[in-house]
Amino acid sequence: MGTLHRFVIEVLRLSVWFFILMAVFIPLEKLFAVHRQPVFRKFFSVDTGYYFVSGLVPKLLLVGPMALIAWSLHFVVPSGVQTFAAGMPLGARLAAALVVGEIGYYWGHRWTHEIPFLWRFHSIHHSAEKIDWLVSTRAHPVDVVFVRLCGFVPMFALGLAQPAAGMTMDVVPMLTLIIGTVWGYFIHANVRWRFGWLSMLISTPAFHHWHHTNDEHIDKNYASMLPIMDLVFGTWYMPKKLWPSKYGIDAPMPAGIPGQLVHPFLPNEQEEAALSEVSMG
Repeated sequence: MGTLHRFVIEVLRLSVWFFILMAVFIPLEKLFAVHRQPVFRKFFSVDTGYYFVSGLVPKLLLVGPMALIAWSLHFVVPSGVQTFAAGMPLGARLAAALVVGEIGYYWGHRWTHEIPFLWRFHSIHHSAEKIDWLVSTRAHPVDVVFVRLCGFVPMFALGLAQPAAGMTMDVVPMLTLIIGTVWGYFIHANVRWRFGWLSMLISTPAFHHWHHTNDEHIDKNYASMLPIMDLVFGTWYMPKKLWPSKYGIDAPMPAGIPGQLVHPFLPNEQEEAALSEVSMG
């Protein structure tokens, strides 16, 4: 009963936050829309389902790997690094964790585009042809876990985030996750906000919408919060006043959540064709 009780409480918590997010973003997207589209667009129910999947499943999948990685790093990273970071004021440690975590996130996210096996999972997120705040939740659990681990590993390595010990829990990992999640909703929102020169310092909807474009400018703007990562690594793209006219991917994608969750594990058409040629040869 304890597990069932915790599950029900978690679902209720997610439900409350879902309606809060709707209350915030739906009016904003009506007032400042980039593209006119209905609130309950096609696949709204699918993305709502992903909201709960992403809120429940990755958390369970991350517990084991994060604990193992944090424990292993104690044998690799000099203890002085961990001690110094632990002695930093909370605000400074949180700021450093956000920057370091963003570096890990940038490369994890970029790898999901550049490595075909990882793209199988990440392409589910990019299959959305209409972009709004809720699209932020459309993601395969394997994709979510991989990218989050890429962000958390350098934080743990440098001692900026500490694993839970007994009844003591470090708030830095929780705060970075909350900030990143909320910002994810914002940069996916269907709002025409650009923030002028500040868009060079902090990611905006305009910045991230170009990440979702389905034209010759694909594979740009991987950062979640700090566009300087893309400037440094040569993947920044931000034309003035323009917005993408086409989103999504060219490859077919199952319409429902069950089919999408299974899809990355199935052979794609190119592999099937190659296997067919080998067998015929």
